[in-house]
Amino acid sequence: MSSDTQFEKELAAIDLLGPEPSDEHSRELYYIGKLRKLIADRSQAAGRPLTACTVTFGCQMNARDSEKLIGILIKSGFAPTESEDADFVIFNTCTVRDNADQRTFGRLGRISHLKKKNPHMKVAICGCMMQEKGNVEKVRKSYPFVDLIFGTHNIYRFAQYLWEVYDTDRKVTEIWDKTDKIVENLPVERKYPYKSGINIMFGCDNFCSYCIVPYVRGRERSRDPREILRECENLARDGVTEIMLLGQNVNSYGKGLENPISFAQLLEEVCKVEGIRRVRFMTPHPKDLSYDLIRVIRDNPKVARHVHLPLQSGSDRILKKMNRHYTKEQFIALAQKIREEIPDVAITTDIIVGFPGETAQDVDDTVDVIKRVQFDNAYTFIYSPRRGTPAAKMPDQVPADVVKEGFDRVLLTVQENARTRSALLEGRVMEGLVEELNSQKEGYVTCRLSNNMIVHVPGDASLIGTYQPVRLEECRGFYYFGHIEKEA
Repeated sequence: MSSDTQFEKELAAIDLLGPEPSDEHSRELYYIGKLRKLIADRSQAAGRPLTACTVTFGCQMNARDSEKLIGILIKSGFAPTESEDADFVIFNTCTVRDNADQRTFGRLGRISHLKKKNPHMKVAICGCMMQEKGNVEKVRKSYPFVDLIFGTHNIYRFAQYLWEVYDTDRKVTEIWDKTDKIVENLPVERKYPYKSGINIMFGCDNFCSYCIVPYVRGRERSRDPREILRECENLARDGVTEIMLLGQNVNSYGKGLENPISFAQLLEEVCKVEGIRRVRFMTPHPKDLSYDLIRVIRDNPKVARHVHLPLQSGSDRILKKMNRHYTKEQFIALAQKIREEIPDVAITTDIIVGFPGETAQDVDDTVDVIKRVQFDNAYTFIYSPRRGTPAAKMPDQVPADVVKEGFDRVLLTVQENARTRSALLEGRVMEGLVEELNSQKEGYVTCRLSNNMIVHVPGDASLIGTYQPVRLEECRGFYYFGHIEKEA
């Protein structure tokens, strides 16, 4: 039975005229059913289907949450659109850095002009940014046209909140400080038919001194492995061949379960699902990455040859202030062990420059790690103080000009290493998943290799979602041009 058929069967069993059900899944169905009637009536009055747009900021977990949001909207009767000039617009926010907040406020400012032209338009904002009380108050004061505000812990109540907004025409704000529930069996509209993320856990217990995530996503909560495997099986039946297992710290998976299992054990079980051809995961923490996990990656060709290993800093002094729980040499030893066991692996990382008290010597230490590990690529960030974190209150905030000097040095080293590592692949034939049409070069498609390298090759839309042998011919530093190798 398809997921759509199963959903309609479950919805038909709900008494929409009766009281609100007590269990969360039935409650969501109840309000989707009520919304469906209400939106159908309003669409008929408008002479067209009401449209809905989901705007996503931030990480892969936010992207997965947005697939749930648009799934609920579609099941409720909205027609999806990418235009923000829609009848309903929801912003799913990120707050990991200040520029993410500012981007959201900027988009809200622009949306106010659209709402003036269409007074029936509804606007919602949710996600990590809304778990900060100061941001909620700013939205309510500076953007009073926003109709619905909720956070990260109660996304599964979205249909209920949306129905309240449309049924009463009143504004709704619902922020929870925490939750111990995991409700995942929601309607989902996947962006890609051939690949999907799967949430395996939520929250984080690490409390790195610069990071807002534990405060906005809550403490660690792991999903039952049986539910995860069932979701993988359902996705495989629906044509998905690549899975990405998602969590703030996947290495901590399973610790709070009644029958704890390790992330390495879960990864092995996911790889056994028939139809799944490639498995990725994001994000591990260096302090928890076990040899068992390295062994599973090494021994199972389904696991992508890509490990994202966030360094953040190469200075022991700064790492201690960051509360990262490993040293420079421990990190290097771990990276070297991964390369030794999995020779074809690509290792990428995150690096923060300008943490409070950072000196030129600390930046030198970071540059030294980059050179010794030889990262295949890195996401480099300028430190952004987040209200409520210990680092935001630390003295010795680094002047912007000093930060820029250090950032430029780190970025240059990352780029030099990435070009060197990429060039090693020239001439090889590797399997690539064709993901999409190339938006910059007509007649080309974009493939992603197991090691996360991007390769652009001649092709058309019929190849999307297929795995092809790709010859890497022309290295462009961080990506390649090549061609699909024809069978002899």
